[in-house]
Amino acid sequence: MAAIKRGNKIVCIGRNYADHIAELNSARPKQPFFFQKPTSSILLPGAGPVIRPRGVNLHYEVELALILGKQVKDLDAADEQGALDAVESYALSIDMTARNAQNEAKKKGLPWDISKGFDTFLPLSQKIAKSAIPDPHKIELYLTVNGEPRQSDSTELMLFRIPRILSDISKVMTLEAGDIILTGTPKGVGPVVPGDVMRAGIKIDGKELEEAKIEVAVEESTSSYVYAET
Repeated sequence: MAAIKRGNKIVCIGRNYADHIAELNSARPKQPFFFQKPTSSILLPGAGPVIRPRGVNLHYEVELALILGKQVKDLDAADEQGALDAVESYALSIDMTARNAQNEAKKKGLPWDISKGFDTFLPLSQKIAKSAIPDPHKIELYLTVNGEPRQSDSTELMLFRIPRILSDISKVMTLEAGDIILTGTPKGVGPVVPGDVMRAGIKIDGKELEEAKIEVAVEESTSSYVYAET
């Protein structure tokens, strides 16, 4: 997994589950909508807590991550086999978001980079072999906070499936081996505060996938940064 942190880019699909769109009062996209997180935001398994910057309303978003094994450029959205062949492995991820910073950016038409890009803002599970997930469009993602269920939904609810996701991204930017694609989060996103412990995972036909488990605590930052409006 250490090599993952040296990857080229992390591309994130936004608004890919209808109920999540509704809970944030966002507009439903007509095509896949994506943004990037820096590789420095990756938090490897066992590498420590998620750090909440001071003044930030910190939200969790559990997502299935694709780890690419080869270059993808101008992929045809109808090429389902080509899309799945480009995926080297999977991982579970938690796309941590500074929600107040993101809301300000939306309101003012500013980039979202700050809200998504802090160090530790992308906890990842261990790599998951493709053979462990026969159908990535038919798994259950879940997340709990202090043992309380917060998110639990099937990837069957994705508005845009993996071939369309990879197609649309690869028509804009060449995807390369080692790139990570986050496929969107289902409903149930919400805040965490220092002292909370997040646990997340994947179930297939009701059975827990051991290598997908994430357990990570939240701590307050001691850095000089304090969120303030732009």
